Amino acid sequence: MSVIDLFKNVALLTGLSDSQLGAVAELCQERTYPAGSTILDQGDMGDEAYVIQEGQVEIVLVGTKQELPIVVLGRGQVLGEMSLIDHGYRSATARATERTTVQIIREEDFTALCERDHHTGYLVMRNLAADLSFKVRHRNLTVM
Repeated sequence: MSVIDLFKNVALLTGLSDSQLGAVAELCQERTYPAGSTILDQGDMGDEAYVIQEGQVEIVLVGTKQELPIVVLGRGQVLGEMSLIDHGYRSATARATERTTVQIIREEDFTALCERDHHTGYLVMRNLAADLSFKVRHRNLTVM
């Protein structure tokens, strides 16, 4: 499967044309993680987002005494996406539960793409805002 074919099924990239998907794909670096390895550490500063190409990633919150599993992500799902907005702290830890290949998008490269192509930037940021809104609403509903 090509990176562009993968990206056609990534919610964060919904609405992008093939040429826009190609521009995003050109930014990416592929990396493979063995099973059990940590991809992101909660509390670290973030400057990259990851699109899962194959494999699975478990997202966990690390507490003072235990880890709380949140979700398992698979092909076409994104982690670290808030790093495309800022260089804030990672909100959770991500570990490969099996051999996992990701496409990495560095925030610096993504910002440069958005400055060159405002329409691509708008579409991705709109999708990111919709995703974060959904997560906040879901979180607020489960807390009530």
